[in-house]
Amino acid sequence: MRRGLRALLLGLALLLPLAATWADAPALLLANLYRDDIDPAGYLVSEKLDGVRALWDGQRLVSRGGREISAPAWFTAALPAQPLDGELWLGRGRFERLSGIVRREVPDDDEWREVRYMLFELPGAPGGFAERAAALRALVRAVNRPWLAEIEQFTVVDRGELRRRLQAVVAAGGEGLMLHRADAPYETGRSDALLKLKPWLDAEAVVVAHLPGKGKYAGQLGALRLRRPDGVEFSVGSGLSDAQRSAPPPLGATVTYRYRALTARGLPRFATFVRVRED
Repeated sequence: MRRGLRALLLGLALLLPLAATWADAPALLLANLYRDDIDPAGYLVSEKLDGVRALWDGQRLVSRGGREISAPAWFTAALPAQPLDGELWLGRGRFERLSGIVRREVPDDDEWREVRYMLFELPGAPGGFAERAAALRALVRAVNRPWLAEIEQFTVVDRGELRRRLQAVVAAGGEGLMLHRADAPYETGRSDALLKLKPWLDAEAVVVAHLPGKGKYAGQLGALRLRRPDGVEFSVGSGLSDAQRSAPPPLGATVTYRYRALTARGLPRFATFVRVRED
């Protein structure tokens, strides 16, 4: 009985820090996925940055999960007392380096000189999003610091222009687009007031190994080991049907996989099996 009580108390002690983190997580507006039946003409559109989301609550800079970000005092000293929502950003394709910078408990001034706080929202401010975006532009100009900027917002007339804009951003190394309904009042939670549009990229690779499955896939295929034409190898386990796990594509077969972007090491992010290429 005493052992069971001690185990229960130990478990509760381990969970308390997690509960504090969950309780401290700020209420934010979260995006749904863009759907082709949505007319983008009523939205303001911006590039989706591959940064670290950060909320300035007027005193502290905190992550989406509620963890305080240890930014240098000079970085936050010029920020206003009102809440701000945005992304800490180094530039396209530099997320992994950025993540290392913002996770440090003791900030490195030289590293933070490269970081910009790219704003896209004034939490709790009145008016529709178009009005808040205008107020945000005025605020950034008033603060006048090189590390503070607003994310450019633009309009599109139809779905065709939206897709062309997406292609241009992706071709330049960007992740995708965000659409925020121009007349939307500020709200939190997941909503169609904010939408994200990201492409899936397709490529082909050769099967070089079958990796065994674990858990519910024990005795079956767990993942395919693939080799790209440039010689880079990686594993793909998502997207395989039960039939394919029982009778996997043979070694030497060329398969199509889908992914969202490349990591800094050049590996596909969120890779998913699509099909065996039919020659």
